[in-house]
Amino acid sequence: MKFHSILSLAAGALAALALSSAAAMAQSPAAKARVDEAKAACVVGEQADGYLGFAKPAADPQLKAAVDEINAGRAALYREAAAKNGVTPEAAGAAAFVQVVQLKLKPGECFKSNGGWQKK
Repeated sequence: MKFHSILSLAAGALAALALSSAAAMAQSPAAKARVDEAKAACVVGEQADGYLGFAKPAADPQLKAAVDEINAGRAALYREAAAKNGVTPEAAGAAAFVQVVQLKLKPGECFKSNGGWQKK
């Protein structure tokens, strides 16, 4: 199967999962709010692997915990999407970035693609 087809399958499954109640439970409202604030300040950004990362150094342990919580939820979703589509969780995460996450980036938010952090 071509890599593009694999990405499309994984992203499709991930998009469907993202709408499920399981996805909503993958992160607490407090973690989402903390991360959204950090994303608006370009401290936290989206990475091409489908996970959150730190675009700028952050010493706030609560922010790190929020990022870890959301990344753990995403990892579970990527594993589920991968199992449903016969791909790796890494392929599902990359597909999610390209076909779901990247499209939802707001102006001023940061993302890491091709090795460096960029601002949308």
